[in-house]
Amino acid sequence: MFNRRKMLLWAAASAVLPGLCGSVPAQAEDAVKIGLILPMTGGQASTGKQIDNAIKLYMQQKGDTVAGKKIEIILKDDAAVPDNTKRLAQELIVNDKVNFIAGFGVTPAALAAAPLATQAKIPEVVMAAGTSIITERSPYIVRTSFTLAQSSTIIGDWAVKNGIKKVATLTSDYAPGNDALTFFKQHFTAGGGEIVEEVKVPLANPDFAPFLQRMKDAKPDAMFVFVPAGQGGNFMKQYAERGLDKSGIKVIGPGDVMDDDLLNNMGDAALGAVTAHLYSAAHPSQMNKDFVAAYKKAFGNRPGFMAVSGYDGIHLIYEALKKTGGDTNGDKLIEAMKGMKWESPRGPISIDPETRDIVQNIYIRKVEKVDGELYNVEFATFEAVKDSGKTKK
Repeated sequence: MFNRRKMLLWAAASAVLPGLCGSVPAQAEDAVKIGLILPMTGGQASTGKQIDNAIKLYMQQKGDTVAGKKIEIILKDDAAVPDNTKRLAQELIVNDKVNFIAGFGVTPAALAAAPLATQAKIPEVVMAAGTSIITERSPYIVRTSFTLAQSSTIIGDWAVKNGIKKVATLTSDYAPGNDALTFFKQHFTAGGGEIVEEVKVPLANPDFAPFLQRMKDAKPDAMFVFVPAGQGGNFMKQYAERGLDKSGIKVIGPGDVMDDDLLNNMGDAALGAVTAHLYSAAHPSQMNKDFVAAYKKAFGNRPGFMAVSGYDGIHLIYEALKKTGGDTNGDKLIEAMKGMKWESPRGPISIDPETRDIVQNIYIRKVEKVDGELYNVEFATFEAVKDSGKTKK
C-alpha cells in the first residue's frame, strides 16, 4: 500500500512537471531555438517573406552556430491575426521550448505575444511592428525595426519647411496608423500647417478609391499617407487610377507606402513622392550595396525595410548569444542586448538601454528613376533618432 501510494505520487509529479527527469540532458542540448512568427500569407505576406529571406541570408553568410550552439529557426505563419499569434507563441514556448520568439508583422501580433514573453522570461525580438508602446508591454521585448514616431515627426517638420501648407491625411485605422497621424499632425500644425481632410481606412483589404476621391476634392498641397508595408502597391495603383498623380497633389509620409519591395512595380505615379524612413535599397554605403546584391542574388528581388529589420534582428540574437557565451537565460540575454551598437545596411544603429527600442538614422527620400528603376533616393539625414512616442514617466 505504501509503495503503491509512493508510485502514484511520483506519477502525479511527473504529470505536473513533464520532462523533470530529463531536465539535465535537456539543459545540455546544443541547440538554440528561435520561434519566428510572421505573416507568410494574407495582406502582410510581403513583410513575412522579406524578414524570413533576410534571416536565411544572414545565416548563410554567418553560419548556423553561435557560441558553440546550433541555431534552429521554427517558422510559423500567423497571417497577421493576433489570436493566431498568441496561440502559436504559446505552442512554441510550451511544446517546442524555444529560447526566443521573434518576427511580429503587425502591432496587434506583437502585443498578443507580450504577456507570454514576460511569463516565460524569454526575449521577444520585434522585427516589424512599429507602434511606440510595444516595448513598454514587456521587459523582455527588444525592437530592431522602427517606430512610426521616428519618421512621422521628421516628415511633418520637413513638409512645413518646404512650402507644403495644406495636407489631407489617409492612414490605416489601427495603432501604427494612429501613431503616424498623431506625430505628423503635432509637428506639421506646430509649424503652421493645416490639415484640410482626415480619413482612416480599414486595415484589412482596404478599397482606397472612395477615400482618394475625398482627398482629391479637398485640394491639398500634399497627401500624408500611412499604410502598412505590403499595401503601398495597391494604394499607388488606385492613386493613379483616380488621377491624383496628374492633380499636383504630392504623396508624403513615413516610408512604408514606398516600400522598396513593391516600389519598382508602382509605375511613374510614384515619382516625386517624398518620405522619411529608416532604409532605402539605394542607401549609398558599401555594406548596403553588398547586402542588396546578396539579397537579389539569393531571392531575385530587392530588399525592403522589413528585410533589413529582420537581418538586424537575427544579428542582435547572434551577438547577444556571443556575449552570454551561449547562455540562454532570458534576463542575461536582454541585458546583453541593451546598449548594443553596430553598423547595419541602413547605417549605424543601437538598442536604447532604457527603452530596449532602436535608435537609428532617419532619411528623407524622394522617388526617382535610377538606371530605369524606381528608387527612394536619400537627400537628407537625421542622425541617431530615438522614439519620441514613449509614455512619459
